[in-house]
Amino acid sequence: MKNNRFEEVYKQGKLTVSKIIRDNETGVLYLVHQEGYGMGLTVMVDAEGKPIIDKNF
Repeated sequence: MKNNRFEEVYKQGKLTVSKIIRDNETGVLYLVHQEGYGMGLTVMVDAEGKPIIDKNF
């Protein structure tokens, strides 16, 4: 594992970008969406509302 707390594990797009970022301490996945000067960040959750943890973590 790297020394960085957060790691990009998926990226889609060029001008409008969606990324999935993993917290390397907990394995929790976050969705980041960037468009122009705007950006949003949210924890990814399953159908029960629990945070999704990377199975490969």
